[in-house]
Amino acid sequence: MKRREFVSKMSALGLAMPLHSSFMDLFKLKKLGACDWSLGKSSDPMAFEVAQAIGLAGVQVNMGNVSNNLHLRQKAVQEIFLKKSKETKVKITSLAIGELNNIPYKSDDRTTAWVADSIGVAKNLGVEVVLLAFFSKNDLRNDPIGIQNVISKLKEIAPDAEKNGITLGIESYLTAEEHLDIMEKVASKAIKVYYDFRNAKDAGNDIFHEIKLLGNDNICEIHLKENGKFLGTGDIDWQKVSDALEDIGYSKRKWQQLEWSLPDKYDYVLGHQKNLAFIKTLN
Repeated sequence: MKRREFVSKMSALGLAMPLHSSFMDLFKLKKLGACDWSLGKSSDPMAFEVAQAIGLAGVQVNMGNVSNNLHLRQKAVQEIFLKKSKETKVKITSLAIGELNNIPYKSDDRTTAWVADSIGVAKNLGVEVVLLAFFSKNDLRNDPIGIQNVISKLKEIAPDAEKNGITLGIESYLTAEEHLDIMEKVASKAIKVYYDFRNAKDAGNDIFHEIKLLGNDNICEIHLKENGKFLGTGDIDWQKVSDALEDIGYSKRKWQQLEWSLPDKYDYVLGHQKNLAFIKTLN
C-alpha cells in the first residue's frame, strides 16, 4: 500500500498521525527553490524559466558581480527580474552576494556599499533574506581580525536591515558557536546564520549538534547540496537532516534551496528533477 493510501485510510478511521515530515512539507507549502548559479543562470532572469521547467517554487538570486557592478542594484534590472518571476510563477526567494567571495567584506571597503544597497534591493523584490558569502578570499576561519571587521560593519548596517525587515544571513565555514558569538556581539535580530550542511560537514562540524544549538530562530535559510553529486549519494544522512529540521520547527516557515547537487555537465533540469524525486522519498 502506498504511503498516501495508508494515510488516507488511517485518517478515515479517525487515527491521528503526522502527514508530513520536514522535507515533505516543502512540497505541501511550496518552500523549495534553487540558487540561480546552480541552475547555470547566475544573476540571469532566465533562471526562472529553468526553475519552472524543473518544477521548483522559487529561485535564490545572485545580485551580480564586479564586472556588472552588481546590476540588481539598478531599478530597471529589478523590474526585469520581477516580470520574469511573475510570468513563470516562480518566486524570488532571497538574494545572495556571491561576489563577496572574491572581493571580501571583511577587508574591502567597496563591499560596504554592496551590503547596504542589498537591503533596498531585497525590499524592492519582496524578499526578506540576503545571503552574505564568506568563502575563498572572504573565509573567516582563523582570522580574528577579519571577524572583528565583519562585526563592526554589521553593527553599522544592522539597524537599517532591522528597520526594513531584512535579514542578513552569514554563510561560512565557522562553527555554530562562532556564528552565535558574532550574532551576540552585533546584537541585532537582523543578523542570522545561512546554514549549509555540506559546508559545515566539510569544515569538520557536527551538523546535527549545530542544528539543535542554533535552532529555528537563528537560521534564516538553508542550502541542500552534495557538491558535484546528487542528493542521497554523498555522506550526509538527509533523512536525519529532515528529522532534525522538523525538531526545530524549521521547514514549515522558511525556504530551502538546492545548490550544487549535480555531477559535472549533467543536464540542469533532469538533474534537479532527480534531486526532487529523492527529497520526495524522505518521510
